[in-house]
Amino acid sequence: MFDNIAPTYDRLNHILSFSIDKIWRRRVVRKVRKMKPQRIMDLATGTGDLAIKLAKRIPQARVMGVDLSENMLEVAAEKVRRQGLDDRIALYQGDAEQLDVADNLLDVVTVAFGVRNFGNIEQGLSEIMRTLRSGGHIVVLEFSMPPNPLVRKMYGLYSNHVMRPVGGMVSHDDKAYYYLPASIAEFHPPHEFMDMLRKVGFEDCYRRSQSLGIAQIYVGRKP
Repeated sequence: MFDNIAPTYDRLNHILSFSIDKIWRRRVVRKVRKMKPQRIMDLATGTGDLAIKLAKRIPQARVMGVDLSENMLEVAAEKVRRQGLDDRIALYQGDAEQLDVADNLLDVVTVAFGVRNFGNIEQGLSEIMRTLRSGGHIVVLEFSMPPNPLVRKMYGLYSNHVMRPVGGMVSHDDKAYYYLPASIAEFHPPHEFMDMLRKVGFEDCYRRSQSLGIAQIYVGRKP
């Protein structure tokens, strides 16, 4: 599915979110920058938007972008080349639940809009925990359902009557833009995802709601 929508993914993200997704990513980058990392993995990197922003704003860091979709990585690679960041960003095809990364290697792992697509979320979080050094951080940007009933209703109407038809028309993949809103509605509410982070061993966990609860930024630290 993600291979199919790779060519139009960036354009649709920015159109359908009114470019608010760019603001959310910048906030993630600011949080990561304060951690002063040397080695970052951007998991489920997709077309590389967050990996590129991290490399630009944190010049001392090396960034590894990992994704399961070959076509998404091809788009990411072209963007990395255009930005002249080939020596700073390395892209790999890989499964979040079986990472080919050494134990205790990374300072920060980021995941933007990818956790809800893991086949086994707890296994994916455990793999992230394994690859982080002691004191390293996970930073997750993910959609959530707004807690306010009126905002949730408006968001549902937008998802069903704008996101699905426009996404399907532009991407020529109706199934993908049926799946994406459905996956948001079915994803764990914020307090449950926080519990999952703690269950696999992360400490000092906190979250920051974005845009009336449409998204969340989650942060956890490996002991």
